[in-house]
Order: sequence, then structure tokens, then C-alpha cells
Amino acid sequence: MRRKDREMSREFGLEVIDKADYGVLSMVDENNEPYGIPLSIVRDGNNLYFHSAAEGKKVRIFGENPVVSIAFVGQVRIPELVTTEELKEMDKSKAGALISKVFTTEYESAVVKGKIRLLGDDNEKLNAMKLICEKYVSGKMDLFNIAAGSIMRAVNIYKIEIEEITAKRKKYDADGEEMKWGRME
Repeated sequence: MRRKDREMSREFGLEVIDKADYGVLSMVDENNEPYGIPLSIVRDGNNLYFHSAAEGKKVRIFGENPVVSIAFVGQVRIPELVTTEELKEMDKSKAGALISKVFTTEYESAVVKGKIRLLGDDNEKLNAMKLICEKYVSGKMDLFNIAAGSIMRAVNIYKIEIEEITAKRKKYDADGEEMKWGRME
């Protein structure tokens, strides 16, 4: 990671994964071309789970090259660190402040590397599908047992064991100073 001053802990990265609406799964296809696709992903401990159609491009790629990377983006926000009045008074000698305090974005992200494995065990598949549904349709879990049988026959469920995770954040405190080196408050 180039910006070590923005690097965050593994625990922070896991929190980003848990609150992210989706992750972008990246892989390399049979022609050595990059291929990325956004997926609904859930984490349980050191494992990530998602479901997929039983055939298609990514299913073929998984069979050829199971090594993947998944990028997650958490909160993103444009901070208001400089007032319009301050901007009008700023002269050209303060261009650095203008760039770093006005043309910026707060963000948090996590990137995971791992290997894909198709689940075969029905109990593990059912548990993974239940975790996915709890994350994305938690208000409808009373219907899960009714739908589970047909869901399980219609989809593949994959597991990725987290082999490596890196996390990064850019955030400002109440005084407009960037919170670096894992600073939380």
C-alpha cells in the first residue's frame, strides 16, 4: 500500500466488508483478461460467501483460476472543510490547502485476496444462503425455510477464505485535520 498513513487494521477492514452493500469480485479469465463483477457478499468469520447462477463466464473462470480479489467500499462522503467565504479569500499561494481540503473525498475500503471454492455440503450451503438472506432481506426471514429448497437447487454457492486483507481510510476530524495512521477519534 503506497499511502501507509491511511492504512487501517484488519478489524477495520472486516467492518467495512460487513457494512458494504456489495463487493466487486475481480479475476482473470482464460484469455488472461481482467473480469470484474459486483456481487452481494456476506462474511462469516474468515470466510466470504455469495451465490451465483450454475453456469456462465465467472463459473468457467472459477474452474480455471480460483484466485480472486474482492474490493469493498464503505462510507464515502465529500467533507465541507472550507467555507465559500474562505475559498474566496484564498490566494494562489494556498493552492495546496485548496486541493487537500476542497477537492477531496472521505472514504473507507477493504481489499481481500483469496481462492474460490464451490460449496458441495448441503448444510454449509444452507447456512451460507441463510447468512446472505439475513444481510440483504432480513425482514423476510420468516419465509426463508419455505424458499430454501428451491433456492438451493437454482444456484451455486461459493466460499472464499480470506487469505489477505488490506484496509484504507481517509477521514477528517471535527477540526478539519486528517485522521491518519489508524486514528479512530
